[in-house]
Amino acid sequence: QVQLVESGGGLVQAGGSLRLSCAASGRTFNNYAMGWFRQAPGKEREVVARIDWSGGYTYYADPVKGRFAISRDNAKNMVILQMNSLKPEDTAVYYCAAGRTLVVGTFNYWGQGTQVSVSS
Repeated sequence: QVQLVESGGGLVQAGGSLRLSCAASGRTFNNYAMGWFRQAPGKEREVVARIDWSGGYTYYADPVKGRFAISRDNAKNMVILQMNSLKPEDTAVYYCAAGRTLVVGTFNYWGQGTQVSVSS
């Protein structure tokens, strides 16, 4: 079992930045790929960024490429999502997730989510 707790969400103006953190506890953190997902009102949940167990491979969804950066600190059991140049369309609940592989369907541990709101 892996427990995940997100923090760092909030309200920011367009063009601003936020840094989301995900603290993990439970089984060995560095056995898991980690990801950030988001769900906007009325829309399906979508993957935003993923990172492999070592931090050597990262994936970004097209809408956030060049603006968001995912990183991890295995010594601290933390995953970070740095979000820059935020847009109103980035408004959503952001979820941290863990899985055995980078395949989206294998992410089976989820945090409770943190709200990110971007005003125009």
